[in-house]
Amino acid sequence: MTQINNPLHGMTLEKVINSLVDKYGWDGLGYYVNIRCFTHDPSVKSSLKFLRKTPWAREKVEALYVKMVTED
Repeated sequence: MTQINNPLHGMTLEKVINSLVDKYGWDGLGYYVNIRCFTHDPSVKSSLKFLRKTPWAREKVEALYVKMVTED
């Protein structure tokens, strides 16, 4: 099965975070997904560590990315 219509296909979590930060900045990302790794001393490294361990937070970040990609 192909994933041609899946915006997350081929995207790493790091690429997703970097794309969201490029679009919204850390403040905007913290606004849309209110989790501590985005609102208090944010970095890609700390965000990756948290999101890999926390499925519910990762789902929110991926949902925001899909929304961002489909709106453009």
